Amino acid sequence: MTTKLCAALLLAIAPAAMAQSIAGQWDATITFNGQDIPFRLQIAGDGSNLKGWLFNGDEKVVASGASFENGSLVLNFDSYAAKLEAKLQDGALVGQYGPMLKKIYPVTAHRHKAETGAAASAPSIDGLWEVAVESSKGEKAWRLIVQQKSASNVEAAILRVDGDTGALTGRYQDGKFVLSHFSGGRPSLMILTPAADGTLAVDMTDLHGKSQLTATRPDVARAKGLPAPTDPDHHTSVKDASEPFRFSFPDLNGKIVSNTDTRFQGKVVLVNITGSWCPNCHDEAPFLAELYRKYRSQGLEIVALSFEEQDQLKNPTRLRAFMKEYGIEYTVLLGGTPDERDAKLTQPVNLNSWPTTFFVGRDGRVRFVHAGFPGPASGALYHQAVKEFYAQVESLLGEKLTSSTR
Repeated sequence: MTTKLCAALLLAIAPAAMAQSIAGQWDATITFNGQDIPFRLQIAGDGSNLKGWLFNGDEKVVASGASFENGSLVLNFDSYAAKLEAKLQDGALVGQYGPMLKKIYPVTAHRHKAETGAAASAPSIDGLWEVAVESSKGEKAWRLIVQQKSASNVEAAILRVDGDTGALTGRYQDGKFVLSHFSGGRPSLMILTPAADGTLAVDMTDLHGKSQLTATRPDVARAKGLPAPTDPDHHTSVKDASEPFRFSFPDLNGKIVSNTDTRFQGKVVLVNITGSWCPNCHDEAPFLAELYRKYRSQGLEIVALSFEEQDQLKNPTRLRAFMKEYGIEYTVLLGGTPDERDAKLTQPVNLNSWPTTFFVGRDGRVRFVHAGFPGPASGALYHQAVKEFYAQVESLLGEKLTSSTR
C-alpha cells in the first residue's frame, strides 16, 4: 500500500475516530453559586448512535438527543428545556449547561481516572439523621439519609417535606465526606464532617443557597426535645373536606377539563399539583405514570395541574418532553404560572410543596393529601411513601359509591 493511499485512508476515518474518542466516563464539574460541583457524565456510541447521560445515584438520566460534530458535543435534556454544550479541547470537554434558573453555568470534564491508593479508614455514618432547620415551609427538621457501602462509596440525600435532593455520591477524604450531585436540575455539594460529640456538621451548596447545619441521630434529637421532621400526610389540608375538590383548566390543546366532567364521575382521582421545572416532580412523575397504568382499569384517574412559567404556558415544549420522557398517559392541565397557584386553587390550606397530591374519593371529596414526594435517593422512606400511595389508592378504589355530589 502506497504512502499516499495510507494517508488518504487515515483522513477518511479521522471523523469516526474523533467521534469514538469521547465515548466513556468523564469526571465533570458545573460551577454553581461560585462552587465547582463534581458530577459524572457518561457517553456511549458515535455518530447517529451517540448517547449521553448523567446520574442520580445509580439511576441514569439519559439525554433526549446527542451529537458530536467537528469537536463539539451537544446533549439535549428536553424535559428540563436545557442542554449541555462543550468543545473538545486538549482532551477535555469545556462548555456550559443551561438554561437552569434562567442562567447558563460553566461545565468542564476530563476523562475519568480511577482513584489511586487505598481509601482512608472512615467512621460509620450510615443510616438516618435529622437536621434542625427553620424552613420557609414551617419545617423544624429535615431528614438526612446516608448509605455508606465503603469509605469510597457513600451516598446521601436530604429529605425535605417537598422531596429530596437527589442522590449525592462521593467518598471520605481528609477527615470528611465530600459528596455531590447533578442530574440536570439540582446541582448540590454536601460536606459531612463527623464531630467528637457524635453529630455531623453539614455544609451544603444547592438551589437553596449555602447553609451550615448540624445533624443528629433521631433518638438523640428526641431526647433533646428537638421537633421531628414534618409529616407530609399532615402538612397540607383543605378548608372544607365536605366539599368536592374543584378544578377547571385547559389541557395542552386548549380544551377546558373540569372535575364535573363525566369521565371523573364515580372515579378515584389523584389531583397532582406539579410543574416540569420542579426536580421533585421529575422524581414523582414516573411513579404516578406506573400507578395509573396499574389502576386505571379499576377506576383511577390522575389529573396533573401543571404550573409553568409564562413562556412555557404559551408553548409548553418542556412539559410535552416531560410527559414523553416519563410515559405519562394521564390527564395534564395547564394551571397557570407558579405564583398564580394559590389564587387559582382556593380550597387547599398550607399548599406550599411542589409536588402535592390530593387523593379524591369516588364522591369527589378529598380524603388524603400528601405533600412532596421522596425519590429513590431516600431509600426506605421512598419505599414507605410508595407503599402508602398504593394502600391509599386501593382503599379508595375499594369503596362503593352510594351517592354523588359532583
